[in-house]
Amino acid sequence: MCRNRFVALACWLTVSPLVALAATPVHEFILDNGLKILVREDHRAPVVVSQVWYKVGSSYEPSGLTGISHLLEHLMFKGTPNVPGGEFSRLIAANGGDENAFTSHDYTAYFQTLEKERLELSFRLEADRMRHLLLKPEDVAKEAQVVAEERRLRTEDQPEALTQERFQAAAYITSPYRNPIIGWMQDIELIKPDDLRRWYQQWYAPNNATLVVVGDVDPAKVRELAEKHFGPLPTSELTPPRSAVEIPQKGERRITVKTPAEVPYVVLGYKAPTLKTAAEGWEPYALDVLDGVLDGGNSGRISRNLIRGSQVAAAAGTSYSTTSRLEELFTLAGNPAPGRTSAELEQALRAEVAKLREELISPEELARVVAQVTATDVYQQDSLFYQGMRLGTLETVGLGWNKLDDYVQRIQAVTPEQVREVARKYLTDDRLTVAMLDPLPLEGRRPAAPGAAMDHAVR
Repeated sequence: MCRNRFVALACWLTVSPLVALAATPVHEFILDNGLKILVREDHRAPVVVSQVWYKVGSSYEPSGLTGISHLLEHLMFKGTPNVPGGEFSRLIAANGGDENAFTSHDYTAYFQTLEKERLELSFRLEADRMRHLLLKPEDVAKEAQVVAEERRLRTEDQPEALTQERFQAAAYITSPYRNPIIGWMQDIELIKPDDLRRWYQQWYAPNNATLVVVGDVDPAKVRELAEKHFGPLPTSELTPPRSAVEIPQKGERRITVKTPAEVPYVVLGYKAPTLKTAAEGWEPYALDVLDGVLDGGNSGRISRNLIRGSQVAAAAGTSYSTTSRLEELFTLAGNPAPGRTSAELEQALRAEVAKLREELISPEELARVVAQVTATDVYQQDSLFYQGMRLGTLETVGLGWNKLDDYVQRIQAVTPEQVREVARKYLTDDRLTVAMLDPLPLEGRRPAAPGAAMDHAVR
């Protein structure tokens, strides 16, 4: 779940209109060809967000074809027999809208934001490229070069992003999450037009997609427009990949990445369950609260104890997603402060985790974190895009969109004992992978600006 931990508690006291918004119903329709449509009304402005989510991402890719989902995302803007290359984006812009797309481990999504009367334009264009993409060899060759350059700029020339990539590959053995979303360079360079054509024909079909619409709309009219434009599209015979369960880890793993960099970087990752994989339904919510205990803005333990307190860290934080399709990593990462070492920072981060295994958090700390997480979750619903993002993510990873209805209640039900229990069960050395960035001299050159040390590869 995307969250900004830096929302103040006071925010919770000022967003009561959004609480009502959280209760706005979601209308669900399914067309005869399998396309699922989710519509949420939000009449505060004459604007609509339209998103098409495909159940395919980098975790679906076999060895040798890593990065094919992200490359296809680029090529989806290169034209159909009805809409020449570049015309899609030009039409959206000419109608006062904006558009983009992103690829993740678990899905690929395309979206537009438009004035509400322009929704049919979005449907017409998206339905056209859902089944009629041209995939010209010259476009494939050009975009493969673009993606290769994107990889160089955002990963290979970014010390921390490169370290994160190698960390993922070391942490997982059998899970497809070990592969980068953008793909390995040798695979990007060898993907052929026929590979892309097969990938497109299999996964880009109405029975493998969800259409999410949020904004100033009438659900019945949205359904009518969807029937008109998406209804005639043929289905695909889907063969979802066999679920790749990560084999149990048998002890701590460590890697060192040596590359030119200005400062060291430390990453610790513990194997942790998600809402899709947890043995007990409450566990991911307890991990979410634990995440907030450590990285809850200025009041979080990492900021209070490691950055302002001992000053062992110049910067540090955590990362965890409850909504991944497969087992995730609960990650702590940061840069040691000047004059401090990576080993010192690692030990300080591990000490914070050890405290959570050994001691109950106080009721006051739990109340602060729950209020902060709850406020952030509600406040972010002010964004039409975020509302659609939540619906699309939950539906596409197989949790079902109605999971969003109980998120706040489940967070509020977490106890100090549950936080300690998940720390003891999952944040253990035998589930841990550690990556260290060992900086080499820059030799007169500086790293590029920060790029893609992130979960999504965005066009």
